[in-house]
Amino acid sequence: MSGERVETFRGEDYVVRRVTGSASTKPYRCPGCHQVIRPATPHTVAWPVVPTSFASGATGLDERRHWHTACWAARERR
Repeated sequence: MSGERVETFRGEDYVVRRVTGSASTKPYRCPGCHQVIRPATPHTVAWPVVPTSFASGATGLDERRHWHTACWAARERR
């Protein structure tokens, strides 16, 4: 999918995608600051390239997390 890139977090590679406000239709809790990302707020979604779960059929997409864009940018300083 276009707009995706790979970035590193805690020594692991993550697929990262920006989400526009119009594509964001429900609230999420940011793992960086633990605050709610409100619907219609642009933000960043990240998931591991290699899944950490070894469950049958697990993919990294099963582990995607929604971050405030600023929190994702500061992820290594938290």
